[in-house]
Amino acid sequence: MKVLIKKVHSFDLPLPKYMTDGASGVDLYAACEGDIGIPAGGRALVPTGLAISMPQGYEAQIRPRSGLALRHGITLLNTPGTIDSDYRGEIQIIVINLGDKEYILHSGERIAQMVFAKVEKAELVEIDYLDDTARGEGGFGHTGL
Repeated sequence: MKVLIKKVHSFDLPLPKYMTDGASGVDLYAACEGDIGIPAGGRALVPTGLAISMPQGYEAQIRPRSGLALRHGITLLNTPGTIDSDYRGEIQIIVINLGDKEYILHSGERIAQMVFAKVEKAELVEIDYLDDTARGEGGFGHTGL
């Protein structure tokens, strides 16, 4: 699958790339004018400076970076975020600081990862009843801890 990438800011940041042969996602960089201070419990919308075009039938999923989550409590809201195949605007990341102190995000910092996935279109059919299963309507921990 070929994904076309357009830089929408003049920042001199590298294009996303797979960091290892076995990596599932490409890293996205923060493309901000200066440092962004994200207070404990706070959130910020972080631009990446990129827009993409991918084939119909695919999506790009935006996911947190595990090192930021472990070391600083930095993760993403709306995870995984979905970039639809027909979206052409700048990819922006909703970052939240779940840590106990302010996090200073620097321009050029790797802030998230983007994974591409095939999407199946479902045919939705309205009916009056659903088939029975052993689980039924059980949810939210109904099988125990």
